[in-house]
Amino acid sequence: MNSFHDVRFPLAISFGATGGPERRNEIVQLVSGRERRNARQALSRRHYDAGTGLRSLDDVHEVLAFFEARRGSLHAFRFRDPFDMKSCRPSETPTAFDQRLGVGDGVRVRFALVKTYGEGVDAMIRPITHAVADTVTAAVDGAIAQTSLDYSIDTETGELVFQVAPAVGTAITAGFQFDVPVRFDCDRLSVNLSAFKAGQIPTIPLVEVIT
Repeated sequence: MNSFHDVRFPLAISFGATGGPERRNEIVQLVSGRERRNARQALSRRHYDAGTGLRSLDDVHEVLAFFEARRGSLHAFRFRDPFDMKSCRPSETPTAFDQRLGVGDGVRVRFALVKTYGEGVDAMIRPITHAVADTVTAAVDGAIAQTSLDYSIDTETGELVFQVAPAVGTAITAGFQFDVPVRFDCDRLSVNLSAFKAGQIPTIPLVEVIT
């Protein structure tokens, strides 16, 4: 994605943001009273309001500078979701066994990072394209792999790239922290100094993008 800047939205402000995933479903009520429901998209799309994370005028200035550097909505960037940023629960530390990425076949060397929500046939698998590289840990059939010796992280695709293809039938797992690729969902920021001092928080909408 040539319009992606590999920089992170100010971390302290992002931890005060509000938002979460949005699903697009089409629901039609039939004559019988029953409903016909169809998913309009396979994956959810996350929306955030970073305005609720502003605590000072310095925070406002930092966001304005970041907005200008991204040319408004033109360039996407990394955002740390305060509610969902690990391969495990928020209170836990990621381990190499958190998420199952696939099974070795003796040929394949690339395994995309994913996070699975739910279990069984209803599980939803979310591609993770912007993991924090130095937090990624991986294992092959329960044996922890060594970064740089056994594998590397392709930051363009969010994949584990093994030096040698894992053997047939071996389970590939990984743990990590990750960011969400987003852009500003506006081309104008409006901030009123008197209103901000009075406790009125400006809206700073962000929307997830596919990279």
